Amino acid sequence: MADYVISCCSTADLNGEHFAKRDIKKVCFHFEIDGKQYLDNGEYPIGDFYQSMAKGAMTKTSQVNTEEYIEHFKSFLEAGKDILHLTLSSGISGSINSANVAADILSDEFPDRKIYIVDSLAASSGYGLLMDAIADKRDEGMGLEELKAWVEEHRLELNHWFFTTDLTYLVRGGRVSKAAGIVGGALKICPLLNVDHEGKLIPRAKLRGKHAVIKAAANKMLECADGGSYYDGKCYISQSACRDDAEALIAEVEQLIPAMKGKIEVYDIGTTIGSHTGPGTVAIFFWGKKRVD
Repeated sequence: MADYVISCCSTADLNGEHFAKRDIKKVCFHFEIDGKQYLDNGEYPIGDFYQSMAKGAMTKTSQVNTEEYIEHFKSFLEAGKDILHLTLSSGISGSINSANVAADILSDEFPDRKIYIVDSLAASSGYGLLMDAIADKRDEGMGLEELKAWVEEHRLELNHWFFTTDLTYLVRGGRVSKAAGIVGGALKICPLLNVDHEGKLIPRAKLRGKHAVIKAAANKMLECADGGSYYDGKCYISQSACRDDAEALIAEVEQLIPAMKGKIEVYDIGTTIGSHTGPGTVAIFFWGKKRVD
């Protein structure tokens, strides 16, 4: 058993069973829907959450604060464990700042323990896929220092591609202008986005219609995945109340990359990320070309 713990935020968008099975510790973000606050820990049924959003419910999110990080980390330090904690991408959230402050405070109290805070430069189940790889390395016996270096060297090889069939939430978040949202909605424009080398969500293409954007996302995996059509690594998809779109993407990927047949795992986009993407978003994550822009 490793003498350290690996930890992340709830925004890694794996289910509770997965976190427990892989012994990945997590600390929860917060969200608010129609004025009531909740922890992003599954207490609010995800189906109800997206139904409420579709009916016009307003959502807000807040990151883990310093005090919560201190409480989260302290339990492991008191048990004599070192910590490797990966935060949600700094290109999306400032959570890493609170985590670093907490680590600095606790380093004075626990001078013999190590607390490493690393920016995942990842989000949603891509963040989860990175955590899974870290769990694999830990289980293979990799030490804490070596594992930290491995993460920093390989995190940009985790590819993220997203599309949405509803521009409402991109407009609300300021990524698409209101005028462009109206025109795009009328023309059934579906943007294809990815996470860049700074961990920021960047629009890359505008496709007309759901079928076109699904094919484009599958082709991006063919283009960017390790080994192209021979890729046989892990692949996760996350989706927000649009399972049929996720299944359509799986079918396209399996046709292009036969080794993926029956291997792609599907997760829900959780309440924190989902507050910003809304229903109708699908994301695919895999190992491949290093993100350089």
